[in-house]
Parts: sequence; C-alpha cells; structure tokens
Amino acid sequence: MQYSPAGGPVSPAVDRRLLVSYDNYTAAQRAVDTLSDAGFPVENTAIVGSDLRLEETVTGRLTNGRAALSGLITGAVFGLVVGLFLGLFTSTTTSFIGLVLWSILWGAIAGAAFGFTSHAFTGGTRDFSSRSSIVAGRYDVLVASPMLDQAQALLQGGVQPADTVVVQRPPSAGPVTTSPATTSPVTASPATTSPVTTGDTAPQEAPAEEERAEEERADDRAGASRGLRR
Repeated sequence: MQYSPAGGPVSPAVDRRLLVSYDNYTAAQRAVDTLSDAGFPVENTAIVGSDLRLEETVTGRLTNGRAALSGLITGAVFGLVVGLFLGLFTSTTTSFIGLVLWSILWGAIAGAAFGFTSHAFTGGTRDFSSRSSIVAGRYDVLVASPMLDQAQALLQGGVQPADTVVVQRPPSAGPVTTSPATTSPVTASPATTSPVTTGDTAPQEAPAEEERAEEERADDRAGASRGLRR
C-alpha cells in the first residue's frame, strides 16, 4: 500500500480506456447507470470532464432595493433557524412563539441592512445578479482496460436516450493504436535524395542541338569562303 505525503493511503493507478464521450454530464451519467443496471462493476468506471469553462448566468438587474430585499429574506430565514433552536429551551408555548417571531424580525432587519450596505459600497460596478457554474465541453466515460470489451457490449445493447449526443474522441483522449506501416516516418538523407523534376526534359537538350546547328552553319560558311577563293 502506498501513502501520500499527507499520510493517507493512495490507491494504485488504474489503466483506464475511453468507452464513450458525450457533450453533457447527464448522458454520461445515464451511460454509467446503464452499465450498473446490467450488472457491470461500475467501481471500475470514471467520468472525466475535459475543456472546463466557467459559465455565469445573469439572473437580473441588481439595485440597492433588490439587494436589501434579498438580504431581508436571507436574514429572516437565518433568524427562523436561530429562533427555533433557542425556542427549545423555553418552558411555555407563548415564549417559544415570541422568541421565534423576534428572531425572524431581527434577522430580517439585519439582513436587509447588510444587503443594502454591501451593494451600496460597490459603487455601481456590479449592478446585476448572477449564478456561476463550471461546466465541461466533453465528458469521457472511462473503463478499466480489461473490462473495456464487456462494457462496450453492454452499452451497445442498451437503449440510447433520444437527446444523447456522442462526441468523437479527440486525438488526445487516450492511447491510439496505429498499424506498423504508419508508425515510423520515412526519412531520406540528402545524399540519396534524387531531385524532383517536373515537366518535359526537352529544354535540357535544347542547348546541345543549338550548338550542333551553329557548328554546321559555321562549316557551311567556311566551305563557301574557300570556294570563292578558288
């Protein structure tokens, strides 16, 4: 058993292979649930999200009044919880109800004041309310390598939901096997590389033909000059 620097046990690394990828977490969750319903040991599976991004959904405009109202509701709920807890130590029903009501009132007042003040100090730099969440662009369902074939058979035999979108596996999503013919690149040394010629080779022979024609013309002129001298 291995141990981490913090002192806790560390489970050995598991060789997992990609089973299927989806564009939403719900589909990946249903895939694992399908394997579980078929009796597959789902403790050998994992859902891994890739291409993480932050999404902030704007819910509306935020003013001092809205901030105070939101703080009032939050404070009232907190006061209710505190009042119910303190009411357990009272002896009469009247005192219990009164304590709960006072706790709600003071909690609402404190929450409204805090909400109004905190938003007023922002100076209008954030006049909207929003919800933030971290989502992934792709969800990979991984399975232990010895059980990959079994998981594929069970998943293919199951019923696929209508809204399920399967994402193609990118080159970086797990090991990719290639044939021996394509594993090693072909390289050629400069000494053995033959030059590539394009087009016809006649232009390379044209200078030699022109030289022979020029020589023949020179011989003809020389013969004509000798005939004139005779």
